[in-house]
Amino acid sequence: MHTVHVPLRERSYPIYIGDDLLNRADLIVSHVPQKRVAIVTDTTVACLHLKPVAAALEAADIDVMPVVLPAGEQEKNWNTLNSLFDALLARRCERKTTLIALGGGVIGDITGFAAATYLRGVPFIQIPTTLLAQVDSSVGGKTGINHPRGKNMIGAFYQPLTVLADTTALNTLPQRELSAGLAEVIKYGLIRDFPFFEWLENNIDALMARNAQALAYAVQRSCENKSEVVVIDEREEHGQRALLNLGHTFGHAIEAGLGFGTWLHGEAVAAGMVIAGRVSAAMGMISASDVARVVALLRRAALPVSAPALGIERYIELMGVDKKVVGGKIRFILLRSIGSAYLTSDVPADALSAGISASVSDE
Repeated sequence: MHTVHVPLRERSYPIYIGDDLLNRADLIVSHVPQKRVAIVTDTTVACLHLKPVAAALEAADIDVMPVVLPAGEQEKNWNTLNSLFDALLARRCERKTTLIALGGGVIGDITGFAAATYLRGVPFIQIPTTLLAQVDSSVGGKTGINHPRGKNMIGAFYQPLTVLADTTALNTLPQRELSAGLAEVIKYGLIRDFPFFEWLENNIDALMARNAQALAYAVQRSCENKSEVVVIDEREEHGQRALLNLGHTFGHAIEAGLGFGTWLHGEAVAAGMVIAGRVSAAMGMISASDVARVVALLRRAALPVSAPALGIERYIELMGVDKKVVGGKIRFILLRSIGSAYLTSDVPADALSAGISASVSDE
């Protein structure tokens, strides 16, 4: 097991990464202020992982209350959140009752937002079971739900007490979900870690084959990168944390434009990173060969490298409700080089149109 620390003063917490951690109640109990927890999961994950987690906690004399929500990005909404509140209230969960998010990014985001707001804040633990959640959404304290007009538009910053990333759980992922998670892994190499990008180029086949050592290192290095950024800019106030959203402004537009759940989040981010790369190239920041290198790696990860043809005007409309809009201007994360990203509102309209058009027609 490897431990990555997120040093945020009184909100600091460890990320445990390793095999067979779902049975490690000792890693949870020390962070639970009351011997009562609510395990929030979805219908898919409940069949796979709820029993061992609940059994381990019950063996440690913890009262366990399971809450099983519907699965899918389309369920990340007010109705699902309210059903979680109903369950907590019906069981009279108190301010020291810990909510444990067991699942992927949707469960982590909903549970975290519920924890931030139920009784004005209750303890919260993340047990991510997808690669995307292990390397990204479970770390850093962003929680929330979607609105029909935009993704993650309603939420709160609320840090977990700890994160348990059991890499063995990744063996149950469909291949499409594994690929979606790799989009976020590749993102770290693109925005700030060129040696990691090179490592990914050399090891992407091992990751796709679910090599245990390769996956463990990919999760560890991704968490280290995210932790370093979150510590610098926890609430995305100074521009550093926004860099973690490379591809997300375009990707969120794809998700909203197609309807939430049509594409997986990581798939939309992959296509969004290609658009960002092509816009960067149109502005003379990176070369065509750099873009080709990014596209090649994403293809090897079985990720989409062409964006859906929503129309340039529709892309701009959807991006106009992105959380990074400031003073009515869309802020974009672009690339100076592979391994170096930057935030800007100064993107010429022709470069934006060229990047989107080239990405839509790539295939």
